[in-house]
Amino acid sequence: MVRLFVFFVLWILVLVPAGIGQNPPASGDEITNLLHAKDQALMDAVTAGDPKVWDAVLAADVIYLDEAGEINSRADLLKQIQPLPAGVSGKITVNNYKLTLHGDTATAFFVDDEEENFHGQQLQARYLTTETWQRTGGEWKLLLVHVYAALHEPPSEKLSPQELDAYVGRYAAGDLVYVISRDGDHLLGGREGKPASSLNAELKDVFFISGQLRTRKMFRRDEGGKVTGFVDRREGMDVTWRRIN
Repeated sequence: MVRLFVFFVLWILVLVPAGIGQNPPASGDEITNLLHAKDQALMDAVTAGDPKVWDAVLAADVIYLDEAGEINSRADLLKQIQPLPAGVSGKITVNNYKLTLHGDTATAFFVDDEEENFHGQQLQARYLTTETWQRTGGEWKLLLVHVYAALHEPPSEKLSPQELDAYVGRYAAGDLVYVISRDGDHLLGGREGKPASSLNAELKDVFFISGQLRTRKMFRRDEGGKVTGFVDRREGMDVTWRRIN
């Protein structure tokens, strides 16, 4: 009996620390799936106007930087989650979810694809989101969220050769020179001595370059309708170019 008892004690000492009879720690894939599901539930709660889902996961000192560049506290964010107004509905799908674990801290990156019915018109938007989660007391809490609005390229208009020729010329901003030429049915523009890019007409006198959607070239005319220059407008700030020939 003594020998059997000693064997049983040794068996307990060896196997219990190894995890026998205990729940194994969650794997990286399990945590990724868990937080992915939480993030999808948060997006569902936005369209449903249900702040309780957010209230359950937000850390007390969470910082939420939204797509408009506003920094929101926990209280600020919860106040904004309200039912959509009449005539507006939609859904947000969390895609391309990537999670990196650092012990009890996790960083996530994903894409929010939004589909919205706005009074009978179908709209789409895309947001890039980064997050920091922390596991505290066995629960994952959101510490930091940063949302960036991805810009869609607008449709471009076709202008006649005569309309395009009105913009052809050289423009100066200080010691810099910008050259615009016509290449068939479109314009090319670029700094003098640098490669030129296609200028796409969003509207008459408003042009953009594919891949550079934060900037618009907005042309100015005199009383007679002649183009006198343009401004490069980026986030409300203008660089002014005057026509020199």
